[in-house]
Amino acid sequence: MTPRTLALSERQPLHQRAAFALFIGMVLLMVQAVATNARGAPESFADLVDKVSPAVVNITTNTVVATSTQQRPQVPEGSPFEDLFRDFMERQQQGQDGQRPRRASALGSGFIISEDGFIVTNNHVIAEADQILIELFNGGELEAKVIGTDPKTDIALLKVESDTPLPFVRFGDSDIARVGDWVMAMGNPLGQGFSVSAGIISARNRALRGTYDDFIQTDAAINRGNSGGPLFNMDGDVIGVNTAILSPNGGGSIGIGFSMSSAVVTKVVEQLKEFGETRRGWLGVRIQDVTPDVAEALNLEAAEGAMVTDVPEGPAREAGVQQGDVIITFDGNHVPDTRELVRMVGEATVGKSVRMVVYRDGKTQTLKVVLGRREDAERETVQPAAIAPSEPVEDEFLGLTIRGLDKDVREQLGLSGDAKGVVVMQVDEASQAYEKGLRSGDIIAEAGQQKVETPSELTKRIGDAREAGRKSILLLVRRGGEPRFVALSLNE
Repeated sequence: MTPRTLALSERQPLHQRAAFALFIGMVLLMVQAVATNARGAPESFADLVDKVSPAVVNITTNTVVATSTQQRPQVPEGSPFEDLFRDFMERQQQGQDGQRPRRASALGSGFIISEDGFIVTNNHVIAEADQILIELFNGGELEAKVIGTDPKTDIALLKVESDTPLPFVRFGDSDIARVGDWVMAMGNPLGQGFSVSAGIISARNRALRGTYDDFIQTDAAINRGNSGGPLFNMDGDVIGVNTAILSPNGGGSIGIGFSMSSAVVTKVVEQLKEFGETRRGWLGVRIQDVTPDVAEALNLEAAEGAMVTDVPEGPAREAGVQQGDVIITFDGNHVPDTRELVRMVGEATVGKSVRMVVYRDGKTQTLKVVLGRREDAERETVQPAAIAPSEPVEDEFLGLTIRGLDKDVREQLGLSGDAKGVVVMQVDEASQAYEKGLRSGDIIAEAGQQKVETPSELTKRIGDAREAGRKSILLLVRRGGEPRFVALSLNE
């Protein structure tokens, strides 16, 4: 049998041969398009560089610092040069108070976001600077003033005055950027002037140290001096501000750089531009993630939400939020974890009234809270409420030796008279309690979401949980005043 072939016989009608040729041509075009999309790499970044370069700037800062003139050269004791160097240093210090000013310079990068001269950079680039000079791509130089800074996201907004409109770039949507997308970084690495590097997005939603971190990780080369420079997508939109690198020896780029996402930066810039400072929403709770064992102890279907560990004076307490509540939704949005809740609250408008769904005692409740301002709250100190002392009794269970907070224990641990709960005296190192991080000196304030003040009360809570068929019990543990929930298995 002759194998089948796609070729048409010359004896077939002309219109059929034409139609088949058109079909084959369309298939080839589709295959070529798929291959091009799969390849993804641009033939050149030159057109993109030409488009955005005029809006990228170099930043030089000058700072006056005091230096001591009392440091002496290190010479061996008893050396014949010791007297010589001492006499020299004394002559240098005559008529001086031991301090003399000097100017220190630092380099960084930035980018213009409006034709009237607003510039975005990193806060650490311009922090404590007495003078900020902006070098434009065309070689001009302008002096900048600080409009506002946000140390939490390491973003600063500057302003320069120019007789002519300045070239600028726009922010893009970092939320639609995907891992594997091509990106281009620009800046002033190691003081070498305008420089370009390219790579891909290596990861999204990275957190380093900050509360509001949302970094894009890239392998585009970022070095010292690139700080504050833009990370572009292939449309020429800024989707990140180059901020940090990971380097094991503190040297240059090893292909792990971090840019604060435009999703964060745009909101910060808007507030700095309008108010000269940030104005973040504040809920007024301490929270922790819901782990699978905590979810089981609470009879939650999924380990999601943000569990409230403490409710000091503030908006949340006024709205009726209680310790042990699990916040499930905020302002109509699902809360997957504490990090996302912090972001949601921080981006909300100060003074806004929002609805919040919490899980409490096996049921959900809807609360209405009026948000405060985080920056104001951070300036205040919340005083704890007064509570009564407890009886001095010791007991052992779940690998823990506990005791009531009598006078001796309070003095030994340096606790105030308003501390409440039972204290962990010892922890069996082979126990689950030790594995979960409990240590001597920890205070257990609640068990099964009920307050405990004596070992007998704690024993009763454990017995009640076992009778109810619970596999674990949830403890509220305080260490150094900081609360957290720990779920311990009742099978030990």
